[in-house]
Amino acid sequence: MSKTVINYLECQVVEEDIHLTLCELCQASHASEETITSLVLEGVLEPSGQQAQEWQFSGPSLRRAKLAQHLAEELEINTPGVALVLDLLERIEALQAQLTRISQH
Repeated sequence: MSKTVINYLECQVVEEDIHLTLCELCQASHASEETITSLVLEGVLEPSGQQAQEWQFSGPSLRRAKLAQHLAEELEINTPGVALVLDLLERIEALQAQLTRISQH
């Protein structure tokens, strides 16, 4: 007897030039204001605006916030660790893109 496994994929299409407030980013990423604030203080997220109530986050910030939230919750990584992991993942993506460009020539 075979067993059927169904996997669900949740995704959101977000334009790069969209701007989210702190509240909107919290809702979309399922993160608390405290979590987002700590990510900003650690340099993981870089909003425009001086005060938290003025912060505006770009579209790519949502992806980073969701990934940061996943790393913190599922893998129990602290905020400085999340910052390091995200930096390393971005470097890997850049190197992969560079290899792709090189191999096409």
